[in-house]
Amino acid sequence: MKIVMNARPVEEFLLDPQFPDSLKSKLRLIDEIRKFAIDSLGLKDTKNYKTLYDQQGKEVMWVVTASAPFKLEPKMWDFPIVGSVPYKGYFDIEKARKERDRLQAEGYDVSMRNPGGWSTLGWFTDPILSKMLNRNEGDLASLIIHEMVHSTVFIKDSVDFNENLASFIGDTASYYFLASKYGRESKEYIKYLHEDQNYQIYSDHILRGSSALDSLYKTFTDQESDSIKREKKKAFIQKIISSMDTLSLYDVKKPSARFGNNLPNNAYFMSYRHYQSKQHIFTDELDLKFKGDIKKYIRYLSEKDPFL
Repeated sequence: MKIVMNARPVEEFLLDPQFPDSLKSKLRLIDEIRKFAIDSLGLKDTKNYKTLYDQQGKEVMWVVTASAPFKLEPKMWDFPIVGSVPYKGYFDIEKARKERDRLQAEGYDVSMRNPGGWSTLGWFTDPILSKMLNRNEGDLASLIIHEMVHSTVFIKDSVDFNENLASFIGDTASYYFLASKYGRESKEYIKYLHEDQNYQIYSDHILRGSSALDSLYKTFTDQESDSIKREKKKAFIQKIISSMDTLSLYDVKKPSARFGNNLPNNAYFMSYRHYQSKQHIFTDELDLKFKGDIKKYIRYLSEKDPFL
């Protein structure tokens, strides 16, 4: 509520001579993305993203996720309205750290990260966060559309469906938006194309790795000690990370370097299942049943299942 109540109308920033012109252009771009999402995609028209909250360079949100240590099974939290979800969000870093530490003490694999945005599903007015304005055009379009999907289609107790759908619509519709605004030969479109292709290749690699890791865990027996299981797990995850350097990525030489000496854990692999595991299903359904008409597809999904 502090963020919502302290957000100011976008118009105030556009009229402020001290506010950088480069950021004003991003605010205007977000308005165009909103209109495109409403008019061309059929997403619900809300008051979201008409205000801006100045983070003053600070993070304001932290998300904690957790998984069982020797199987890809997420820790679930139950909430009113939305039901069971595999993550818990905080606006206080100390509370997030306490939750992380508590879960680690209980034996979970835990992840704590800063999300790019969040949706209150239309219950409140979601503001633009100032750090969003650091994103490039394609990435910003994907984020805004992703969160707007949540306010249009959201099924209780179905986070894998909800997050995968929002990711699919956000990533796919961004191509339509960039093509209409800049053209398919523009630097904005090409940059997004390369980044998205990289991400899809990387995601597919992590998803394949998660399936193989899941198979490894199913071979574990009660006779094996946890220390032996941990050694097998560590060696297998190291293999997944090392092999990603064979991926053909645009302008990325060694993707494994991002991890350094800190290998990802089960919570990391689970996040890709929650957000990326159903992308091919949505792609096939859009192409085969709706001939690529994404607006008609969204209308079908929103009518098929009642919102919450």
